[in-house]
Amino acid sequence: MRLGDLLIQANLVSATDVAKALERMAASGERIGDSLVSIGAIDRRVLDAFLHRIPAEPANIKATGIDELDLMGLLMKVMYAGRLETCRQFVEAIKLPYHIVSELVQMAVDRSLLRTLGMRHSNSPLDLAYAFTEEGKRWTLDALERLRYIGPAPVALENFTYRINIQKLTNELVTFERIRCGLGELTFEDKIIEQCGPALNSGRAMLLYGPPGNGKTSVAHAMGSIFNDVIYVPYAISIEGQIIRYYDPSIHVPVNQTQTHDDGEVTFIRAADFDARWVPCRRPFVITGGELSLEMLDLRYDVTGHFYEAPLHVKALGGCFIIDDFGRQLVSPRNLLNRWIVPLENRVDYLNLHTGKSFVIPFEELVIFSTNLEPEDLMDPAFLRRLPYKIEIGAPTLDIYKRIFQKECVKQGIELSGATFDLIAHKVVVERGLELASFQPKFMVDQVISTCRFMGQTPHFEPRYIEYALNNLKVNRTSPPTPTATTTGH
Repeated sequence: MRLGDLLIQANLVSATDVAKALERMAASGERIGDSLVSIGAIDRRVLDAFLHRIPAEPANIKATGIDELDLMGLLMKVMYAGRLETCRQFVEAIKLPYHIVSELVQMAVDRSLLRTLGMRHSNSPLDLAYAFTEEGKRWTLDALERLRYIGPAPVALENFTYRINIQKLTNELVTFERIRCGLGELTFEDKIIEQCGPALNSGRAMLLYGPPGNGKTSVAHAMGSIFNDVIYVPYAISIEGQIIRYYDPSIHVPVNQTQTHDDGEVTFIRAADFDARWVPCRRPFVITGGELSLEMLDLRYDVTGHFYEAPLHVKALGGCFIIDDFGRQLVSPRNLLNRWIVPLENRVDYLNLHTGKSFVIPFEELVIFSTNLEPEDLMDPAFLRRLPYKIEIGAPTLDIYKRIFQKECVKQGIELSGATFDLIAHKVVVERGLELASFQPKFMVDQVISTCRFMGQTPHFEPRYIEYALNNLKVNRTSPPTPTATTTGH
């Protein structure tokens, strides 16, 4: 990933700005960042702050924070598993720069674990090929028995902790307009935005509560989409020789590389390069529901591979972690809340390895509890105090309800007259005795359109079609059976 791409993804410059800066670079020989500052596309202080957050390429093996024998063992395993031969392949697989990979290769050669085969395809040192010796194969198979993790080199726990602390959610200032934009087509009263904004800027936990069907989950999803920052996620973390696999493609979304490049092919001679053990990503967004258990909040140890998988809430660091349908999890609310008290209060979490080793990590993420149950029935007063933001997502006003209905009708191409809306609202509230709910307009429009299609008609509102839709809003309660008289024989 190149600097121009990262700045574009962070919404600090545009693709047009980068294109202009590249033209200037061709004439002046400046770096891309200097050119962007020169043309006024970005302030120097903003650029310096952004550059400060980019993980710098390690200068030597010691700077990786990982033991050299562990790195050499990982290199041998990726070679063996991937049938790799050249340094170019090694660099790509282990995500370390050429000068470190070449040193690790030389260590293996000096120990008679590898032998040189010569150049492949070109005269570049990157294309120098190697093969296992018999001793090297035995050594690698033994290393695989001890630890089966195969992939990019891990980062040290200290580096991970530092990175989490400098890419907090609170680094970004959330404004009213950003939340409004994040809500997209969703229609809510401004007071909801005014309540959510301070919670997002504080980075503290939030409780969304209220009756079902009014958009709590939609609001939570919107909260996760309003952040622009690029953060850096490690492939794996090393703790005293133990490996925790961290990067998860199902959670971590890498930033897209644009078609505008700020330099040529990446080669081993580039100076001050990016540490490829980190993946530039959008802020993560993790949502869990009734499947959440206490075990999912602990490290998961692979007894076969002898490495760990980071738990969901740890993978969400730097982003949002949402507990949807809170109170309906496999674990009791009390036990789940007890697990969260220390992280929410002290902003740190404690995890344990199977060896008994305990370690601490920053707990820098936005936790959102969402429930349609009564909060007082789920949480004791002590825990409620630890949730500084409690936002009720209640039934919409009639005006908001009408705006939602109108938007849905325009979207689906069905006409809604004022008289038809008044009829629907009257039937929902007066005849059926229901509360207005934000989900109802889409539900009823879908139902009416489905009925019209079945009848071979152009979608339109008709009293009996509206009645069919209303019947499906809830199950009609049937009267209890009338007791039957019994006769007794004498």
